[in-house]
Amino acid sequence: MQLDISIVIPLFNEEESLPELVTWITRVCKEHNFSHEIIMIDDGSTDDSWNVVKQLSTQFPTVKGIRFQRNYGKSPALHEGFKVATGNVVITMDADLQDSPDEIPGLYDMIVKDGFDLVSGWKKVRYDNAITKNLPSKLYNGVNRWFSGIKLHDMNCGLKSYKRKVVKSIEVYGEMHRFIPVLAKHAGFKKIGEKVVVHRPRKYGVSKFGWERFINGFLDLLSIQFVSRFGKKPMHLFGALGSFTFLVGFVLVAWLIIQRLIEGAGFGLTHKVGFYLAPPVMIMGTLFFLTGFIAELVVRNAADRNVYLTEEKIGL
Repeated sequence: MQLDISIVIPLFNEEESLPELVTWITRVCKEHNFSHEIIMIDDGSTDDSWNVVKQLSTQFPTVKGIRFQRNYGKSPALHEGFKVATGNVVITMDADLQDSPDEIPGLYDMIVKDGFDLVSGWKKVRYDNAITKNLPSKLYNGVNRWFSGIKLHDMNCGLKSYKRKVVKSIEVYGEMHRFIPVLAKHAGFKKIGEKVVVHRPRKYGVSKFGWERFINGFLDLLSIQFVSRFGKKPMHLFGALGSFTFLVGFVLVAWLIIQRLIEGAGFGLTHKVGFYLAPPVMIMGTLFFLTGFIAELVVRNAADRNVYLTEEKIGL
């Protein structure tokens, strides 16, 4: 029987919050008659999180678990969860209880009734530190909107809902969980919506993210724009750069030769800037071409980049 909802929850050192979270999700789903599964991916926790997941799986038959052998990151955890999800609608949320399970019905309806491919939560009122998290987040999301053209206020919100087809069509790797709407858009899913969601103060533990996520996030955004446009055809970029650069060098050489023919032996090549610029520019053009050819070979022979060592699974 096809489930209504798969709830995918990546976690790292969240042993205290898990029982309350699962109980809350179960209550909400029962109240709305949702058939569901809760897929918890332990990203190499060093506390007792995995034992808590195992205990919960005996108490709640809907709980399933995957445990990574070490800490890989949120994107690999989501990727593994998406692979095994079977629900018509897939909902992701963080394990720290800052995402409210009471948002599940609204997110589900926007997919099923309103026909969205993806709905991203917007934590309009936040309980994070204004200097270290809120302000950088606003700047970060502004840059994302400008680069991607997707008008979301909080692209990195962990609370999202998807059509099942979306999560089965995208590849979340590295730290690309921040840009799942961008990945979905480039995969052809254009109906992307937003829902204002409640952001709750952290009840247990501490945040697992620091300032480096903003630097890494910007670099990942550049990467995803490149991969989405040229990932399958790198020669289109490097070939164009190589052609242009080589042509500039060739024109410089031709101009020097013409000047030498016009002015004769008295023309001093070594005193011209072009004499020193032309060879490096032509070499750069050739290197761009070679980079393009090598990239084409890599693309055509690349193995699966999402291979992660799992130590144990529950219910899967």
